[in-house]
Amino acid sequence: MGPPQPRWQVLFPSSFCVSTSPVRTLCLVVALMVVMATPCPKSCHCSERNGVVVQCVSRSLDQIPPDLPEDTVTLLLSSNRISHIPNQAFKDLRRLKELDLSHNHIESIDAGAFLGVSEGLRSLDLSNNQLRSVPKEAFTKLSARIRLSNNPWHCECSLQEVLRELRLDPETVNEVSCHTSVQDEYAGRPVIQVLDSGINFCNFHHKTTDVAMFVTMFCWFAMVIAYVIYYVRHNQEDARRHMEYLKSLPRSSQISKDFDTASTVL
Repeated sequence: MGPPQPRWQVLFPSSFCVSTSPVRTLCLVVALMVVMATPCPKSCHCSERNGVVVQCVSRSLDQIPPDLPEDTVTLLLSSNRISHIPNQAFKDLRRLKELDLSHNHIESIDAGAFLGVSEGLRSLDLSNNQLRSVPKEAFTKLSARIRLSNNPWHCECSLQEVLRELRLDPETVNEVSCHTSVQDEYAGRPVIQVLDSGINFCNFHHKTTDVAMFVTMFCWFAMVIAYVIYYVRHNQEDARRHMEYLKSLPRSSQISKDFDTASTVL
């Protein structure tokens, strides 16, 4: 089975369109109506190639164009100023196969950014951006070959879990490197190389959590001990003052003698 035909050819086969001059004119009109029914976004160029190819390369865009044709099969958005991919950014592009977002300023991707296109997408390029981490949910059900090279990745447990689920492009997989890491010794090294050596970033995460919990418990215990010591010392001081007060009071025998003396005088 060959590639799908453009919509106007499905309605009017080529053998029909070359039959007579009036019919050819009708075919041209229908083709024009099809193109006009799905207008191209401003500042982009669209062409028909077994679906709509939308080229928005180097157009200084700072966000995904909102009016993309629903029949888009290829969307080229490289070399722009896009910094964020919001939820359901491509939800209406059910036929999308190729998505190029390389050489932008992308710093964050929402968990539902690729909802609606994840199952049909075949190629996703996120290389040469500013990504340090991505939510695991963003790539759920994504079977596309993905390029993640030349981003300032922070190597830790969540990134490790994301990479386990992805089909990375084999040509650029060694260019996915740790810019920073939970362990400084791995900074600058390819992520896959580090993971293949047996390193488990999630173990570091658990150790860090355990240390933090231990420090918290130690501080809480120290506060309890300090309070007990303060309470005891405070009570000792009160007891000492009370004893001094009692000692300062006249004895009962002395009071009786003073009373007898006063009676004799009277």
